[in-house]
Amino acid sequence: MTAWDKMSRQEIKKMQDKKLRDFIRYQVYPYSPYYHRLFDEKKIKPEDIKTTDDLRRLPFTSKADIAPSAESPLRSREFILQPDLEKIKKFASKKTLLKLLFQKIIFGEDEVRKRLEWEYRPVHIHFTTGRTAMPTPFLYSQRDLENLKEAGRRVLALGRTTPDAIGVNIFPYAPHLAFWQTFFGNLAVGATALHTGGGKILGTQNIINAIEQMKATGILGIPGYVYHLLREAASQKRDFSSVERILTGGERMSEGLRQKIKELLVQMGVNPDNLLVGSSYAFTEGRLAWIECARGMKEKRSYGYHLYPDLEFIEIINPKTGERVGEKEEGEIVYTPLDWRGTVVLRYRTGDIAVGGITYELCPNCGRTAPRISAEIKRSSEYKEFNLTKIKGTLVDLNAFFPLLMGHPEVVEWQVEIRKKDNDPFGLDELWLYVTAKEGVDQENLRKDLEKKILAQTEIAPNKIVFLPLGETLNKLAMETSLKELRIVDARPKTESPQ
Repeated sequence: MTAWDKMSRQEIKKMQDKKLRDFIRYQVYPYSPYYHRLFDEKKIKPEDIKTTDDLRRLPFTSKADIAPSAESPLRSREFILQPDLEKIKKFASKKTLLKLLFQKIIFGEDEVRKRLEWEYRPVHIHFTTGRTAMPTPFLYSQRDLENLKEAGRRVLALGRTTPDAIGVNIFPYAPHLAFWQTFFGNLAVGATALHTGGGKILGTQNIINAIEQMKATGILGIPGYVYHLLREAASQKRDFSSVERILTGGERMSEGLRQKIKELLVQMGVNPDNLLVGSSYAFTEGRLAWIECARGMKEKRSYGYHLYPDLEFIEIINPKTGERVGEKEEGEIVYTPLDWRGTVVLRYRTGDIAVGGITYELCPNCGRTAPRISAEIKRSSEYKEFNLTKIKGTLVDLNAFFPLLMGHPEVVEWQVEIRKKDNDPFGLDELWLYVTAKEGVDQENLRKDLEKKILAQTEIAPNKIVFLPLGETLNKLAMETSLKELRIVDARPKTESPQ
């Protein structure tokens, strides 16, 4: 079979149609309690799904369908593939049944049981993060972990990581995708890696020491924490000249932040011509990560995130109508797996908007044929749980603060706080911005510049901009104590839902 990244569009279509047919007929419908019930209720036969175009017959799945609640704490279990011997005998393909029979004759019944457990028995768990809903578990079988390793290998290979690389993983240690994708990816590549657990576990100073002493070639982490760590290392005049690549995930990497990271590394002896600073895109429900095609620091454009057509099918839809949009057109990312066990969701609406949609054109950067989604993604899923409809009577896109403030050359650190005037639940909404400015900057001029740019981007002006020393801002962000820095905080009284 042609490699996943070298297939023609026609070959990709043919492969995905077959994989989807088999997946629905022999895995999802027989073994998923949720989808078995859904198919029967909608009077859809698994044989009706012959191609990826036929997915339109299925309703979307959303976070509300999966997330546990006080009323249904075990709801997510309905999405786990749960075969038993009777179901396997009834639904498995003739090819699978003959294979199992052959294995039983040659190796014995115990070996067949072990192989089935390897394929289906959950052994690893990730959790979604949420502010208003209970965390949702997503389970992996041993077979799934092989997919996770392979996806990690692809991420690191696209990020120019080779077996002789020395990587330092500074993602926070938790049952979340970013840390474990990096962990398993390094195993698959065969690179040397130190998995630090981030500032909360090993501590920023110890990580800085390790990078310098190990002569690390790669650093992998959340963009905000990567920037914080490099800024601290630069202030200590450390030698990071061995670093060749920074690979990030968990947040969007703005071009301005990318340039800030480059400047810090150059201060510590890095050759910018050999430097790669790349970002990845992932969501827990997808159970793996995708990385943007590698580019040098001189290039201002991104070539997008390469997908894995043998592992998933991605639709881009109009979020209002649910209809698919054309190639390169803006729309919401909808995910369907093609070859997984454990927790399975079909037509999952991410809530994330790919501004440039999806393209199937040959990548002009690396020559791969795998589909790519636009690198400009509005991560609405990350903030919609605030349930913010309005601030001061205006709809606000909270994503706008990240590229604006992360990339501002005179802003070192920042936090946005949404609050009520005088802490009165019935009072007006207020937007406060806490900022640490670059040393020597005229704060009054910076205040005016930020007010102007925030108003242009969000249609509201901050009620107050407070300049703080770096240490105070870092404490507010919980940079060293939280799994993820607290960039946007909803401090409105909880006695009333935001209006």
